[in-house]
Amino acid sequence: MNPAPLTLVTPTEHPFAQFVRILGKGKRGARDLTREEARQAMGLLLDGAVEDTQLGAFLMLLRHKEENAEELAGFTEAVRERLEAPAIAVDLDWPTYAGKKRHLPWYLLAAKCLAGQGLRILMHGGGAHTAGRMYSEQLLESLDIPLCRDWASVSQALDEHHLAFAPMVDWMPRLQRMIDLRNTLGLRSPIHSLARILNPLQARCVLQSIFHPGYQEQHREASRLLGDTAVVIKGEGGEIEINPDARSHLYGTVNGLSWDEEWAPLSPLRHVKPEQLDPAHLLAFWRGEAEDAYGQLAVQATMALALRGLGTPQEQAFDVAAQYWDARKRSIWPIKTP
Repeated sequence: MNPAPLTLVTPTEHPFAQFVRILGKGKRGARDLTREEARQAMGLLLDGAVEDTQLGAFLMLLRHKEENAEELAGFTEAVRERLEAPAIAVDLDWPTYAGKKRHLPWYLLAAKCLAGQGLRILMHGGGAHTAGRMYSEQLLESLDIPLCRDWASVSQALDEHHLAFAPMVDWMPRLQRMIDLRNTLGLRSPIHSLARILNPLQARCVLQSIFHPGYQEQHREASRLLGDTAVVIKGEGGEIEINPDARSHLYGTVNGLSWDEEWAPLSPLRHVKPEQLDPAHLLAFWRGEAEDAYGQLAVQATMALALRGLGTPQEQAFDVAAQYWDARKRSIWPIKTP
């Protein structure tokens, strides 16, 4: 067997290597990316100009370091520069990437009810990437939430139903691939967090749920840097849903200024977690054929959260949410029998 040829000429360093080096150069040498460096790095990732080994290394180094607001803003700018989306009016950007495992996804009914009152809501998600969770995509058909596979159908759904779900795989497939690496790398990457900030159609307000403590302020600051109006919470199960049994802290930003608000628990006693999650119960509850004390509070409080993000004061937001729920017209979305 012939020996392998010797390398006699120093190879050129890969353009992406500098960004891996910034994050991984040891305890004393490593540092955060600047906003511009983050924009450039994400640009190369989205353009497919990196090796798989570099992608994995970058995501895990960033996960270990923990991303900051400047990096999140830079990443988002790179994504927005590559979005080929038309101008579509949206009131609420509603990312849904976590899935639920303790309680049903009551937030879907909150979004439907708000849309029934004329608010234009874009939901987007990254598919069922973690076992044991219930994802929005799995319930779209039964709840008659329009699944839109291109921007034209998003525009049509928003005009006709005021609600649309756009899978990330259609409008930013390289980001979706990074999310799908969760089961290869063994850890969720920062892309799961980034997806909450993207606001692809520049909605009037971005709702974000970040489960892990400490990240909420970073996300609020990233949205502020981007000039977005946003509300960030630690939502139930990681989704945009108020847990009525717990105190909720709202991290908001509007017009470049930050605000904070505390919402007290809505129930004096904690509700018993259901033994299993039955999607049919959502349908029955929506139609008024079943009762659910926890669900009632979760739906109306989540609607109030969205209204608060759009500028309605807290007490008024809860009153309006209750009115919307009582006045909902089920004929807007004829619910299918499971």
